[in-house]
Amino acid sequence: MMEHPENDSQYIGLTVNGGVPQPPIVNPYLAKRPRRKPMPTASELVEGILKGDITSLSRAVTLVESLSPEHYALAQEVIEKCLPHSGNSRRIGITGVPGAGKSTSIDAFGIHVLKDGGKLAVLAIDPSSERTKGSILGDKTRMEKLSVHPGAFIRPSPSAGSLGGVARKTRETIVLCEAAGYNNIFVETVGVGQSETAVHSMVDFFLLIQIAGAGDELQGIKRGIMEMAEGIAINKADGDNVGPAQLAQAQYRSALHLFPPTASGWRPEVLTYSGYYELGIAEVWEMIDRYFAFVKENGYFEAKRQQQARWWMYETIEEQLRRHFYDNPTIDTLLKGAEADVLANRKSSFTAAQSVLNQYFKDFKD
Repeated sequence: MMEHPENDSQYIGLTVNGGVPQPPIVNPYLAKRPRRKPMPTASELVEGILKGDITSLSRAVTLVESLSPEHYALAQEVIEKCLPHSGNSRRIGITGVPGAGKSTSIDAFGIHVLKDGGKLAVLAIDPSSERTKGSILGDKTRMEKLSVHPGAFIRPSPSAGSLGGVARKTRETIVLCEAAGYNNIFVETVGVGQSETAVHSMVDFFLLIQIAGAGDELQGIKRGIMEMAEGIAINKADGDNVGPAQLAQAQYRSALHLFPPTASGWRPEVLTYSGYYELGIAEVWEMIDRYFAFVKENGYFEAKRQQQARWWMYETIEEQLRRHFYDNPTIDTLLKGAEADVLANRKSSFTAAQSVLNQYFKDFKD
C-alpha cells in the first residue's frame, strides 16, 4: 500500500508535497542572547558606587532589599565599606495625605535643587497590596522631569507592609546614595501613618505637605505628625484655591502655637505653594535652607544625627532577634502546635506564647 495513494498515476495532476522540515523545539536564537553577568563582589560594587556608577548603585540597593541571606551578608559588607563616605547630604523626608501631590511636588523641588548643581536621590516608598504584596511602583512616572535628569536617581521601592514601607532598608539605601555622591536625599512616604516615625528617625528635615479643604485644618490632623514636622507646605495654592490655601495656612499656624517648643529650638513654618504650576517652590526651599543654617549653628544637627544612629542600632537589634526567632525550625514547629491549642481553646493566647518563648530561651541558653 502506497504512503500517498493520491500520487498514483491514475490521479493525474494531484500530488502531495513532502512539506518543510520540522523546526527545532529550542529557539535557535536563544544561545545568542548574552548571559546575565555574575554577581559582583563587595569591593567591585563599592568601587563602582564611589565612582557614581548608577548600575553599581542600583545593584547594591537591590541587594539591600533582597530577602536572601546570601544577599544580606553581601549587602552588609558593601554598606560597611560605604559608611565612611556617607553623611554628607541633606536628608529630607516628605509626607502628606494621599492626593496631596507629593510626587509632583518632589519633581518641582528636585529640579529647583539641581539648578545649583549637585545630585539628588529620591527614595519613593510605594504602597504594596496587603493581599498580593504587589506594587505598581508608579512614582517615577509622576516625576516627569526628574526621571530624565542626569543628576537625579529615583528609586521606587515597595513597602511590602513593613512599617508603612520605611525601615532599615531605606536608611541603608541612604548610606549607599551618599557614598555615590548624592548630596540631597528625598524620602517620600506612603502617607500619614506609622511610617512617619521611621522617616523622622532617618532625615534631617521633615516636610508635611497638605491641601486645603481636606477636613484636617481644625483638628490639625494627627498631633504626632504635626509635632514631628519642621515645616508645613500647603499645596495647590493656585487659581480659585489661593484663598482656601491661605485660610488653611492661618489655621495651621494657629495650631502650631499650641504645641510645646521643639528640641531644636526651631519654630516650624507654614507656607503655601503650587507644585503643578511651580509657584512658591523657591520660598519652600529657602525655609529649608534657614532650618539647616539654624540647627548647624546651635549644634542640634550633629546631636540629631547621633541620636538617629543610636535609635537605629536598637532597631537593628530588635529586627535581628525577631529574625532569629522566626527562622528557628524548632520554633516554627512549636508555633504551629501552640496555634492549634489556641484555636481549640486548650490554651489562652498568652499562655501559648509564653510556652513557646520559654522553650526558645531554654534552647538559646543551652
